[in-house]
Amino acid sequence: MDYKDTLLLPTTSFAMRGNLINNEPLRYKAWEDKKVYNKMKINRKDAESFTLHDGPPYANGNIHIGHALNKVLKDIIIKHNYFNGKSVRFTPGWDCHGLPIEQQVEKKLGGKAKKEQLETAEIRKLCREHAAKFVDVQRSEFKQLGILADWDNPYVTMDYKFEANIYRTLCEVANKGLLIERSKPVYWSWAERTALAEAEVEYEDKESHSIFIAFELNDDAKAKLGITGKAAPVIWTTTPWTIPANTGISFNPNEKYVLTTDGHIVAKELYNANIENGVISGEIAQEFDATQFENLVAINPLNGRDSRIVLGEHVLVDNGTGCVHTAPGHGEDDYRVGLVYNLDVVMPVDETGCYDQTIVREKLIPNAEDFLGRHIFKANDDIIELMGDAVLKVTKFTHSYPHCWRSHTPLIFRATKQWFISVDGTPEGEERTLRDIALSEVEKTKFIPETGRKRLNSMVENRPDWCISRQRDWGVPIAFFRVKATGEVLLDEKVLNFVAMIFEMQGSDAWYSMPIEQLLYPGSGYKAEELEKVNDILDVWFDSGSTWYSVLKSRNYDAGMYPADLYVEGSDQHRGWFQSSLFLSTAVQHTAPYKGVLTHGFTVDEKGEKMSKSKGNVIAPEKVLKEFGSEILRLWVASSDYQGDLKISQGILKQTAENYRKLRNTFRIMLANINDLETLVPVEQMGDLDKWVLSAAKETFDEVHKLFSEYNFVNGMNTLNNFIVNELSGMYIDMTKDNLYCNDKNSTRRRASQSAMAMITKAMLLLVAPILTYTADEIIENAPAIIKGDAEDIFDFTYEPLPEVASPFDAAYMEKAREGFGAVVDALKKEKVIKATLELIIYTESKTVLDMNEVDAEDWFVVSGIFEDKPEEDELGSFKVGDDTFTVAKATAHKCPRCWKFQAEKEDCTCARCGEVVA
Repeated sequence: MDYKDTLLLPTTSFAMRGNLINNEPLRYKAWEDKKVYNKMKINRKDAESFTLHDGPPYANGNIHIGHALNKVLKDIIIKHNYFNGKSVRFTPGWDCHGLPIEQQVEKKLGGKAKKEQLETAEIRKLCREHAAKFVDVQRSEFKQLGILADWDNPYVTMDYKFEANIYRTLCEVANKGLLIERSKPVYWSWAERTALAEAEVEYEDKESHSIFIAFELNDDAKAKLGITGKAAPVIWTTTPWTIPANTGISFNPNEKYVLTTDGHIVAKELYNANIENGVISGEIAQEFDATQFENLVAINPLNGRDSRIVLGEHVLVDNGTGCVHTAPGHGEDDYRVGLVYNLDVVMPVDETGCYDQTIVREKLIPNAEDFLGRHIFKANDDIIELMGDAVLKVTKFTHSYPHCWRSHTPLIFRATKQWFISVDGTPEGEERTLRDIALSEVEKTKFIPETGRKRLNSMVENRPDWCISRQRDWGVPIAFFRVKATGEVLLDEKVLNFVAMIFEMQGSDAWYSMPIEQLLYPGSGYKAEELEKVNDILDVWFDSGSTWYSVLKSRNYDAGMYPADLYVEGSDQHRGWFQSSLFLSTAVQHTAPYKGVLTHGFTVDEKGEKMSKSKGNVIAPEKVLKEFGSEILRLWVASSDYQGDLKISQGILKQTAENYRKLRNTFRIMLANINDLETLVPVEQMGDLDKWVLSAAKETFDEVHKLFSEYNFVNGMNTLNNFIVNELSGMYIDMTKDNLYCNDKNSTRRRASQSAMAMITKAMLLLVAPILTYTADEIIENAPAIIKGDAEDIFDFTYEPLPEVASPFDAAYMEKAREGFGAVVDALKKEKVIKATLELIIYTESKTVLDMNEVDAEDWFVVSGIFEDKPEEDELGSFKVGDDTFTVAKATAHKCPRCWKFQAEKEDCTCARCGEVVA
């Protein structure tokens, strides 16, 4: 008789192979068609809320692997909270203004010259079209990653209502008394002709001069110090082109300064270093306190102008000379000390980085006409030559230097009239400064990882006033009116509200297309001809930094609650979006816009190197989808430690695909094993193996759930995989084959194991559903009713922890016993004594084993019997667990042709159990 037909073999419609590449797009399209995101909102409409506020990617080009990492991580977090019963909101957004888009339009037009022939309104129209195109491109690419969000109602910073709210945020900052306009040195990109914020600055290597210059004291200064003969403070600088704008020399107020016999003055602390470097050569002739030099005058050797000696804490004595060249128009520290001493702010450099008429008018350089219109970086050598013997030493060196993030050209510090948010100003109605409020909010915020707190705190502590104005075309205008006669800026609430209302209806382009007469509030009391428009635009970081206002507080979007529960971005956003959002929210609302901040690292290749097209190591999301499918990319994100840089390569993706296959097949075999289960057996009626695996699963799943709730997905996945490989797939599924295949269909023992498997399947499915949502939904589609119930899809489920189940035996003891048995079996198979463990029986006096249900004990080892009394001659091997000895022997009964256990009384006859089942 062929007994195969009498076995209850596993069966399921859930395919072994996912065929992800072809099937994922179909399922994702089905989700979109039935509006799953809206369904998620309805399902949890009365539940506790969870808001993840999306940091806007830039609408310029296709998404890269860093975009994919960021959005997938956000999606996993959103879904984890959803499957845990929360009402989630995820409104995706895009940053649409700013320099990169304007540059792309410039390229299409054929360069700056062509662009400058167009009206601003036309340039802005082209920029708007470019951004709109890539919003659609990126939205489609994100959907292909299985990301669920409010894709029909995203926030786009160039939408009319959004622009109006960006402008309203600016007006709120002004009303708080924190908006100031002043001439101050800022990072200036001469290539792009605009000011930059710190977040737009990158550091690259640059070759610079290293030059030591002697500034001779004037006669009055020498007389006051009692010096006869030569006496010249020696300054050190790497920017000879700023010497024309010098108005001071800064000394450290706490240091001693020495005059050498060759007539040079340096900090005493740096005297030896300057002797060794060949800058000076004389011995120390006199020693002075720095304070003796305060307000004395030296002569600039380039142009003969006065250079006043001032005292500044910014002067360090770890290199240079301790005498710092001070040009308030060209440096932050120079500017600050200049304010204290009322030094002139000289600015002879135009927006393109060239010397302007100031050098001629103020006679800043000999033969100034020769330098007019010349780029400053090309003037260094000639300026050095003009200073003659005053130059003591010149070398060149390569160092890290600030560059423009877009043009990658070296930046300069340039004093211009700009708009700033005063970080040390006190908002109206507050006693603390904006900086202090921001710092206190950082302390209240949860950081993942915790190191993010220190990083953001340090940046808030040290940042200067925020320069928010730009001199470009594509952005939200700083739409203020200025009185021509007085220069006063109108901050009348009705005037500002009227402009905001126009922006809401017609967009901020109206500032450029409409005359003042139409933009001015009719009851303002001012005449249009008396006013002029401010033509600067806002820093794009102001746009993104105000999204909490435009998205969460405006209620124009169903985007969740303010403050958001979580912001999630790359670690570079401590200096970018996290900081700009923090300052604008604390300026207006005096609170942080987020309760938590999670940061991730950057994607690198398998060697840890940055990805670049020239190296050929770029992994594009599109390529991953075509070769592996989005589930593999999502599993890679969840299985990687995002707190550092994340390695990705073809090899890593192949390994991830293999891990996915194992996970998928584990679910498949469990679905197949429970295909005919209709009712769960109560836990108390289950066998020892079932209770053990439920106990182990409960402990594991609780730990995994805790880790996932802490957004520690990598450790959660490792913990889960270890359980699947060891206890579940490696042990329990193997142990229960005989029970599930060979016992009577409705036997309590079989139904109990099916029930344990069903409970584990459902709990584990909901654990991984946030990560492998496509696969989880496919499983539900193919799951038996005991799992699926009345659900339409995976989104009808909520994660429920397994019940508490005590292990009926000492699991650690039994696992050691299984390991010991395995070692004996390996030796026997190697010697070809046996082919399968069912050929064996075990003799032992172990109370732990003998107290177990007899059949469960057999199945634990997958043997044909376990006995207490052993005959000496049958021994094939032995092992010990503690003081207990286990003896392994050959089974003496016959092999059952149905279950293959050696428990039949006669050859070619079934064992008692199988005979009963077949009958």
